[in-house]
Amino acid sequence: MSSFLDRAVVGVQALATVRRIGLLHPKAAASALQGAKRWGPTLAAGYAAGVARRGDEAAIHDDDGPMTFREVDEQSSALANVLMARGIGPDSPVAVLVRNSRWFVLTVAALDKVGATLLYMNTGFAGPQLAEVLRREGAELLIHDAEFAGAVAQHAPTAERIVADAPVAGLDDVPSLLAGASTEHPPKPERQGRQVILTSGTTGTPKGASRSKESLGAGLVAATAIFQRVPFRVGDVHAVPAPMFHSLGNAALLAGATMSHTLVLARRFDPEHLLAQIAEHRVRVVTAVPVMLQRILSLPQDVTERYDTSSLEVVFCSGSALPGSLATAWMDRFGDNLYNMYGSTEVAAATVATPDDLRAAPGTAGRPLAGVDVRLYDDDDRPVTEPGAIGRIFVGSALRFEGYTGGETKASIDGLLSSGDLGSFDEDGRLFVGGRDDDMIVSGGENLFPREVEDLLADLDGVREVAVFGVDDDQYGQRLAAFVVLDDGADLDEAAIRDHVKANLAGYKVPRSVTFLDELPRNTTGKVLKRELRERHPDA
Repeated sequence: MSSFLDRAVVGVQALATVRRIGLLHPKAAASALQGAKRWGPTLAAGYAAGVARRGDEAAIHDDDGPMTFREVDEQSSALANVLMARGIGPDSPVAVLVRNSRWFVLTVAALDKVGATLLYMNTGFAGPQLAEVLRREGAELLIHDAEFAGAVAQHAPTAERIVADAPVAGLDDVPSLLAGASTEHPPKPERQGRQVILTSGTTGTPKGASRSKESLGAGLVAATAIFQRVPFRVGDVHAVPAPMFHSLGNAALLAGATMSHTLVLARRFDPEHLLAQIAEHRVRVVTAVPVMLQRILSLPQDVTERYDTSSLEVVFCSGSALPGSLATAWMDRFGDNLYNMYGSTEVAAATVATPDDLRAAPGTAGRPLAGVDVRLYDDDDRPVTEPGAIGRIFVGSALRFEGYTGGETKASIDGLLSSGDLGSFDEDGRLFVGGRDDDMIVSGGENLFPREVEDLLADLDGVREVAVFGVDDDQYGQRLAAFVVLDDGADLDEAAIRDHVKANLAGYKVPRSVTFLDELPRNTTGKVLKRELRERHPDA
């Protein structure tokens, strides 16, 4: 079939899906179109449509209570007007360091209305990482939760900032700024903004993966391919414990706004609290990373049985490898409601496994989405087509990123972008992801590079040499393991090694285990033989 016919078929399927899930509500569609003309296909446009569809119904339930669609639209306009008065305008880089809450939603929608460039900051960053990213990305303003005020003051004291959620002495805060501010929609910005979601580079330093709002428009069309595979509906009650500064949670937020979902949020994930939210709000959809499912399953069964989860019909999972045993255990406990998506910040959504796929082939990443091209190539860039054969995964779709903010990009073949993973297809066309094609690992939805931790520990007084790599972990998918050789007379133990990493890097980069050796095994050229270290690892 020609590429023209391919696109036509995808377009017809997308229109049918839009009709089926109820997106063509006349008043909401008109409001969405008006919002898109003003702000592009953004969160702001989604909530403008939500006012027409569900104006005074709850758009958000969070730690601060309920908030209606009308309130989200009006208060985000008020914040946009305040920001414009402070000189924030089209293309102004604004960093957002806010946990899952109404304050995250209001901030993002307001910046959409201003046309600013959104820089999503990881709430797990250590102070030095935070300061480096703010400097590198040239942020003109940082909007952050009150809990981060001390770290920002210490590591980025010159940053212009506003507190998102509560008063902090000497700083402006969003709740106070909203009081008395105009709730009229601000003027249409001269240019639509961009969004930058942070990932990691080859050294482990966080990189910014950039997308324009125009590309998000193509993405919303392409996202209907997910709706074809996963039964989202307009008006769903949708819990999003996945962090919204990351691709998965951010996509759930945008899709939820587009379909006028009632979002159920919490600043921090707690497995029993999520079950309580599901029961209280009759949640139909949950978007989570696999480790969250693992933590729920780790609760005693008598605890999980306290909560009525019968409303739950869709558990949308991504962010790291989903072990087949975890998928089976989840569905055995909570029903066949699990959908596993494979993708990355750079290539976006590539495949989705339905409950039927996961029952038939536990551990699969599923089949390619409509309009998405997923292929395997060998090390010589030749196609790998035989079922079961391993190749490097490359993906082509309208959702792919435009490159890192530093100018780099990912490898590309035949117009498809490398995901950085190795994988294979079975005879039924299901993808299985076998691991990274470099040293990067994914732990609880976070991309980690061992080299960054190696370099940090190598500079610690008393450490002679160190090797760090990823090992399998039942809870997080993968975790880091460190092998350390100490100087003679050095007095360091496992706690000291782990504490040093925690003080300088994000908490998810702390090694799960530390093993002390007299020397590291090396080959004749001096390279560390990590294969031998893996054999010595306690879990080998």
